[in-house]
Parts: sequence; C-alpha cells; structure tokens
Amino acid sequence: MTAPKFEKVSFEIFAQEGSRDVYDGILLPRRATARSAGYDFFAPTDIDLAPGRTTTVATGIRALMPDDACLMIFPRSGLGFKYRLRLNNTVGIIDADYCESDNEGHIFVRMTNESDKPLHIDKGTAFAQGIFVRYLLTADDDATAQRNGGLGSTSR
Repeated sequence: MTAPKFEKVSFEIFAQEGSRDVYDGILLPRRATARSAGYDFFAPTDIDLAPGRTTTVATGIRALMPDDACLMIFPRSGLGFKYRLRLNNTVGIIDADYCESDNEGHIFVRMTNESDKPLHIDKGTAFAQGIFVRYLLTADDDATAQRNGGLGSTSR
C-alpha cells in the first residue's frame, strides 16, 4: 500500500456497538483545509459529556496504511482548549497491522471532559483528529510477532 485510506468497518463488527441507522450515517474522516495535518473524525451520534465524565465513541472507522506508518489520534484542539477534553490514553496510536485484527481495526476514542461545564457534540461534528506519521526502525529491530487482537493486544 502506498497511501493511507479510511473505510468503515463491516456492519457486523459495528453492530456490536451501534445500530444500522448510526452505521449508515458514519462519515469518513477528512481534512478541513488543503494544509490541515489532521483528518477530522466526526461524531456518529450526539455526544453529551458532563464535567468529569468519560465516554467511549465507536467511530465505525478503520485505517489502512503502509507498514512503516501509524495513525495518531488527538482531540480537536478547540475542544481541548474549551473543555479540557482529553483522550484517556493521551494520544491514540493506531498501528498499521491493527486493520488485520479480529475487530477489523475498529477505532474507538475514549475521552474525558475535564472542565467544569457540560460538553455537547452534535452528530456529524468533528470531535477528534488523526494524523498519519511515518516512523523508522532501529538497525537491530527483530520484531516478528503478528497481531491477533484489538486494543492492547500486543502487550499480552
């Protein structure tokens, strides 16, 4: 693969988290401007997040990318600034082989509203952003294990 791309996970995978109506309305991530670094992820449903509360968003999205790339997920900077919205893993790292997982590489975003005011995100509004990054390997890298699971599976 030469260039990354986004696609939906199958409905069979998404159905574990949401309905057909939600699935059919999922928007693929896209950049807002020609020089944007990040691809905006759009809320598949309305999100209401009270102060101090946490939620997990099943995006319905998977990312395909070259073997020497990863996708880094961040909250939209405006939400971080106004609501201290934080990803619970600080930065989500989606590895190139995650799309081969049993869950088809379904990307979930777990976030917390650390502000003192309620946060409402309308369905279809950008709430997170993903940036593709190429990386290097050390000269003596000898990793040969293959992924066979989803979140946190490479440390088991």
